Amino acid sequence: MKIRTSVLVLASIGLLAACTAAPPGPSVPSLAANGSSTGPASAVGSGGDRTAALHAAAECIRQHGVPTYQDPVLDANGHVYTDSRSIMDAGQAAGDKSDIQTGLMAACGTLITAAGLQPADEPPAPPALIEAGVKAAECLRANGLPNYTDPTASTPFVPGHGFSIPGDALPNTGAGKSDPTVQRAFAACRTQLDAAIAQSSLTALAHD
Repeated sequence: MKIRTSVLVLASIGLLAACTAAPPGPSVPSLAANGSSTGPASAVGSGGDRTAALHAAAECIRQHGVPTYQDPVLDANGHVYTDSRSIMDAGQAAGDKSDIQTGLMAACGTLITAAGLQPADEPPAPPALIEAGVKAAECLRANGLPNYTDPTASTPFVPGHGFSIPGDALPNTGAGKSDPTVQRAFAACRTQLDAAIAQSSLTALAHD
């Protein structure tokens, strides 16, 4: 699932102003040379073996440029959810995302491939996250954003940061997320947005 240009659904107005989704393409490094995090665990091992492989890859990533990177989680269906945002943020801080990607593959490529780790390709949103996102969407529509559509399994999201907001869901004023209507809607729906973000955390995703 590719992360497209959009505004991340964040409950905190302060965080909303600070955090936006990155543009498509290399913004989130595609780390795995073979395999995909969306596939079943059997593709690269299963259960404890794959969890150990994911931990080893994550530890290497932390040691080579992304110290905040969290261990990916493996759900009951064999899907792997990753801390893709930490890699994005590290690339932005370094000023060159391609350098981060190249460095991680040079240092950790064997471990990343063995784990089937690919942060750029998150699995579909699970039912609990979709349900929470729909409740947030209903609230936003009722509070000034009538074009905000319900998320589905195919709606882009960033683990720990929630669903993306399509650009056409915002008022056509050119102000984007700074538009007063958007600010008021997010303030009114903070509880529902917080719940959706909580369901997008790696801890929650691991139990879906």
